Amino acid sequence: MVKKLKVVAVSGGLQRPSRTLVLVQELLAALGDALPIDVHLIELGNIGPQFAGALYRSQLPAHVEAEIAAIESADLLIVASPVYRASYTGLFKHLFDFVHHEALTDKPVLLAATGGSDRHALVIDHQLRPLFSFFQARTLPIGVYATEKDFDGYEVSSPALKDRIALAIERAVPQLAQTAGTARETVAA
Repeated sequence: MVKKLKVVAVSGGLQRPSRTLVLVQELLAALGDALPIDVHLIELGNIGPQFAGALYRSQLPAHVEAEIAAIESADLLIVASPVYRASYTGLFKHLFDFVHHEALTDKPVLLAATGGSDRHALVIDHQLRPLFSFFQARTLPIGVYATEKDFDGYEVSSPALKDRIALAIERAVPQLAQTAGTARETVAA
């Protein structure tokens, strides 16, 4: 029996419709075409109001605590944030403030972001990678950045973005297959 990779995707968009959510869904679809996955999607806009004022994890409502636990127990994280003032949003960061500092050690993380223009493309390497380096997570080699011009409304229309998504998944699959194999061995032991 093939074990599905437990993928937790965090869409940092705060409203719907959301290009960030569309990008996450495209990444999940491409990954699902490459590997057997079990997906848990967290939309920050849905849970943000319930944790925005919390200072300690003990103050979180049960359903937000369950989302944090899902992040910590994932085989793979896909994280995406819209760019706000050259970085991920404050609420996105606040969500990860509740994640235990050792829970993501060696966990593969696929990074993505959306922004209004190409000038924010470095957010992946200058903001997201350092955040997940703090957790000692294993950020995957190709991040995916998209701008408004890559979408027609709320659908990916850019061939270049589709190619970037495909490349990110292609480069991730060997590492993820290894992660899935390790998870299977742990379950079998």
